[in-house]
Formats: sequence, C-alpha cells, structure tokens
Amino acid sequence: MAEVCRDGEEFGRLATEWAGLYARCRAATPFQSHAWLHSWWSAYGVPGALRVFLVRDAVDGQLVGAAPLMLRRGPLPVLTPLGGAISDYGDVLLDDSRPEAAAALAAVLAGAARTALIDLREVRPGAAAERVYASWRGPRRRLDDSVCLELPAVAMDVLLTRMPSAKAAQRARAKLRKLDALGIEERSVPGEDVPAALARLLALHRRQWEGRGVTAEHTNERFARHLTRAVQPMVASGNARVTEFRLGGEVVAVDLTLLSPSLAGGYLYGADPGLRERKVDVATMLLRHGAREADAGGRTTLSLLRGTEPYKHHWRPETVGNRRLLLARRRTAPLLLLRAAAVGARRLAAEQVRRRAWAGRLLGKRNGGGG
Repeated sequence: MAEVCRDGEEFGRLATEWAGLYARCRAATPFQSHAWLHSWWSAYGVPGALRVFLVRDAVDGQLVGAAPLMLRRGPLPVLTPLGGAISDYGDVLLDDSRPEAAAALAAVLAGAARTALIDLREVRPGAAAERVYASWRGPRRRLDDSVCLELPAVAMDVLLTRMPSAKAAQRARAKLRKLDALGIEERSVPGEDVPAALARLLALHRRQWEGRGVTAEHTNERFARHLTRAVQPMVASGNARVTEFRLGGEVVAVDLTLLSPSLAGGYLYGADPGLRERKVDVATMLLRHGAREADAGGRTTLSLLRGTEPYKHHWRPETVGNRRLLLARRRTAPLLLLRAAAVGARRLAAEQVRRRAWAGRLLGKRNGGGG
C-alpha cells in the first residue's frame, strides 16, 4: 500500500511509526529522524509543498518505506529531501527486513516523477536511497555532491596512532594533558536542560566566530527554534547528545553531537574565545569527546561531517563523497539532463575559482620571497 502525506500535522502524527522504521533501517543517520525532519519542516517548509511518500505492508499496514520530500516549483519542478542545506546527509528509510521495500518505494516515486524530477541530495555511500536508485527503471544519473571526512569509531589512543608522525601524536598528547591539567569537566545535558544549553551553544558560537564570517543561518532565530525543537526529543530518544564543558564552574564550551546506531557526528559547537588565550586546543578536546561517543554503543564511524577544513586532516580521516541521485521518467528526462548540466557547470565554475585563488596565493608567495 502506498500513500502521500501532504499535511504537516499529519506528518507530525507519524512520529511513533517513523521511529519504528528508523530503528529498522541501519543506514539511517540522525538527519532522517522524525524529530529532525518534522522540526525542519515546521521552520523551513513551504505551505503546500510537503510530499512524504509512504509504503506500508499490504497485510498488517506496517510502515516499511518512506521518502521525506518536498516539491520545489518553478521552471524545473523538483522533489528534494526535507532537511535542506543544514542537514549533512539526505536519505530515504527502508525496513532492512523487507528487501522488497526498495522496489515498492521506487514505484511510488515513479508516479511522482511523471511531473517532477527527483533530486536526492547528500546521499552517503551505503544509504538506503542507493537501493531505490538500483531499483529505478527510468532515466537516472549519479553525480558527486559534498565531501565528508570520517574516522573509525575507536578510542582516542588508537586515533593518535593515525597521525602523520610521532611528533604530531606527541603534540596531540601534550594538548590532551593540558586539558586534563586545567580541569575541564564534561557534563551530559539532560533533556529538560537542553533548550538552555543550546541557547548557550549558539551564543558561544557567535562569539567564537565574531569578525570571522560566521555561517549566517546559525545566527538566525529560525535555526535556533528548529534546533531546540528537534534536539530535545532527539536527546530523549538517544539520537543526540548535548555536552557542556565547564572550567571553574563556568560553561566554556557546548557541543551538539548527533547519533545513530552506526555513526556519531559532531554537528555544531560553541566555545568561549578565552580558551584560545589559555592555549586550549578546542578541536582536540571535541575530537576526544566525539571518539568517546562514537566508540560507545557499537558504532563504526566518527563522522566529521561535511567540509575539508585543514584541522580535520591532522587525524588522517577517510574522504567520503556524498552522492546526488537524479531520478526521472521518460517525459521528465529533459529535466534530468538540464539539472545535470547545471550542476556540472557550477562545479566547473567553482573549480576555476579555486584554481585562480590558489594561483594567486602562489604568486603572492613568490613576489614576497623575491623582495
């Protein structure tokens, strides 16, 4: 049986069923939890655009597949995942015990693809959406999307052995000893205290990035409402952990880590700029915390999520490319070709900008060196 949920309140009432399906989908990430998606829709959704495709067992009505999408109208009508740009991974949900669910969900989506292109963004390798892609019988295209960095879910002592040299590992151990000597304490925030802790996180986040180009959306009240509404139930269900770091009784940093059965990912943190004056390596502090979270509960991956910032590479993580899956029917195949061409053009332009910037830096160094 198949149905399409178009109403936000009806989507909200799916919470219990959704949680059951989420638990039966090993590939699911925290960004596919009902709390995250429904909160995102409440904050960012466009009236009339919700399209949550559901597949149920014909006998008992149990939910066995779901694709949380929304319709973006315009010259190129497109169905895209809920969660938007603030979600590092996009996916569908499939019951692992029902191998036929992928084909059933693909068939439901094929009906929608008669009038709109399906554009599944930020699909992690091994995601449930790849099974839908494999079952798709119409035009399809797989493109590169964002890059994520991942580490194995192991203890910090093991991560230190991954560093590029013995000296680098020695420096990291010295930073960890400094953290211990300062007496920075970690406190896992209980559910009732999550709203206040997240408010402190966002305030510290603004302070740490002041004058350095903070991500604009992270300063938006809409984002703050989404985060509080989503994370409090996620903490209660074990899909998130909010941790306060205290020094001398004062909160000097707050971290939000998102959790699933297979991975832990540090999503957002805020740190007092005064920690830099004390020469506290906040990145090392947070990585040790993340390693503890990932190593617990049988998880396999410590995800550093999207972005390839230089500090992440100190630990020699694996580079994992997300994928963009385009699905169409014959009548919407031109939309697929146009979308793929536009994506390719944007990537080429971005690469040219990076090359020019790199060439400019090299030229600057040469000019400076010859002075």
